[in-house]
Amino acid sequence: MSVVNDTIDWFSDSSHWSGDDGVPHRLVQHLGYTGLTVAIAAVIAIPIGLWIGHTGRLRGLAVVSSGMLRALPTLGVLTYASLFTGIGIKAAIFTLVLLAIPPLLAGAYAGLESVDRQTIDAARAIGMTEWQILGKVEVPLALPLIVGGFRSATLQVVATATVAAFIPGPGGLGRYLIDGLALSDYPRVVAGSVVVIVLALVLDALFVLTQRALLSSQPSPVRT
Repeated sequence: MSVVNDTIDWFSDSSHWSGDDGVPHRLVQHLGYTGLTVAIAAVIAIPIGLWIGHTGRLRGLAVVSSGMLRALPTLGVLTYASLFTGIGIKAAIFTLVLLAIPPLLAGAYAGLESVDRQTIDAARAIGMTEWQILGKVEVPLALPLIVGGFRSATLQVVATATVAAFIPGPGGLGRYLIDGLALSDYPRVVAGSVVVIVLALVLDALFVLTQRALLSSQPSPVRT
């Protein structure tokens, strides 16, 4: 129970809520890394996923590639990337982007594949172009699953971004875990873990609400 009490005391210390090492600053850094990572991964994965889902081509390759990226050891990739980009935030972002691509890719192509083919055929029958079908029919109907991909990617990055602190340079909430372990400061480690968990739960709740809102406001199927 001493660690629990010490952790409560850690949170009660006002010095841990201000300055560059304070919780607000570390939290903003962590969110910044997460947002940047997911944005870069989305630029890469979403167009590819939409193309696969719309055309049905290379789906098998996408599944295999996603599985391979998921299987990559995070610390190994982070260390290897540091050899080429140098020790710092670039290696961390590169590693996290590789982690975020698979769920975003899967969410995009699975979302489009879930759209009723009769709805797509009806859209073609009324003269819609392929781009119009994609933008006005498939993507709106697939949005809940696409957002689900963003949800999975974001939560994975939030949790794994703590590993980025393993190398010098990156900040974020992972500093509490890595620095705390190095100094045997276990209240700091537990406090950092608690903040990461709370952040993940809050973000997850926001994505759940977004998905529910999208499901309740989905457009009606196209009819001839």
